[in-house]
Amino acid sequence: MILLVTGGSGSGKSAYAESRCMELKTREIESDLKWTFPCNCESAEQLRKMFYVATMEPFGEEGERRIARHRKLRAGKGFETLECYTHLEEADIPAGAVVLLECLSNLAANEMYSETGRKDEVVGAVMEGIHRLAGKAEHLVIVTNNVFSDGISYDDSTKEYQRGLARVNAQTAGIADEVVEVVAGIPIRLK
Repeated sequence: MILLVTGGSGSGKSAYAESRCMELKTREIESDLKWTFPCNCESAEQLRKMFYVATMEPFGEEGERRIARHRKLRAGKGFETLECYTHLEEADIPAGAVVLLECLSNLAANEMYSETGRKDEVVGAVMEGIHRLAGKAEHLVIVTNNVFSDGISYDDSTKEYQRGLARVNAQTAGIADEVVEVVAGIPIRLK
C-alpha cells in the first residue's frame, strides 16, 4: 500500500504519517500472530520493522532544529532511521517493511541542487526511488509539502524546483492507493 500525505508547513502531516505507520505496523504484527503473511518476506521479523527514510540534509541551525524536532517526535516509536539525501533508489530496506519517506520536497531539492543530485533528471530520479521502495515495502507512507499556494513571486530557479516537485507529487499521487491532505492537524482524504 502506498499512502501520500501532503500539507503545508506545520500542518501536522508528519505526526499523521507517523501515526499511520504505527497503525500499519500493528496491523502487520496482528496478522503475523495469526500466522498469515501478506507479503513476500523472508521472515515474520521483517513485518515488525519500520524504517524512516530521512531526506533533509542538515544545513545550518534551522535545519538542525528541524531534524532534532522530527527525531524527538518519532523517539520510542520503533523507527530505524535511514538517511538518504539523494539516490533514493539505493535505499536498502528489507522486503515487507513499513517505510516512512520524509519528505519529497527535500529529496527533490537535493536532487536538483546537491553535488550528488541528478539536476535536470529530478522527476525520473525521485520516481525511480519511489518505485523501488514500493516494490520492497509492504507499506510505503510518503510525506510531501504543499509549497504552491503562498502567492509569493519567486526567482526562476525556485519556479523550476516547484515545477519539478509538482510533477513528482502528481506522479506519486497517481500511483498511491490513498492520498491525504493534513490541514490544521485534520486529515482530509483526497483519494
